[in-house]
Amino acid sequence: MANVEQAQPKKGPSLVIQLAMLVLMTGAAVGMGWVSGGYLKQGQTPSPVPAAPENAGTAEKPAEGKPAAGPTVVQLAPITTNLASPSEIWIRIEASVLYDAPQPPEMTEQIHQDLLAFVRTLKMHQIEGASGYQHLKADLDERAALRSGGHVKQVLIRTMLLE
Repeated sequence: MANVEQAQPKKGPSLVIQLAMLVLMTGAAVGMGWVSGGYLKQGQTPSPVPAAPENAGTAEKPAEGKPAAGPTVVQLAPITTNLASPSEIWIRIEASVLYDAPQPPEMTEQIHQDLLAFVRTLKMHQIEGASGYQHLKADLDERAALRSGGHVKQVLIRTMLLE
């Protein structure tokens, strides 16, 4: 028993040494972050800032009678309807279509009506979860592409709200 009373508890490092190690490790972490940030940034080239043209008030327009070439995004009117099952659940989708080239507004209206008719046939279990959303998006893409004769490359869903 006497030996137990005489044994003194072992002391750890002093407070000064602990604080010094904390400062040293923090400095090492900051330095490594700075070096790795510089390493990752060296592969990027800054994008040049375009100079303001002398006639900044006039924008260049395509030649008269010729539509601008290239992909075009057209916003659809919001689709608001109830689901097929359960019928008391309402859905609102705000979407846009990505065309490969400019298309007439009549085609956009036909796509909107086709997507509205499709959304009315949906059941809640079909659009639940992430995989349900992916299937819905794939179905909308396919229907829009068929309706447009392949001119729609993607349907971009901006918002989807179920109530």
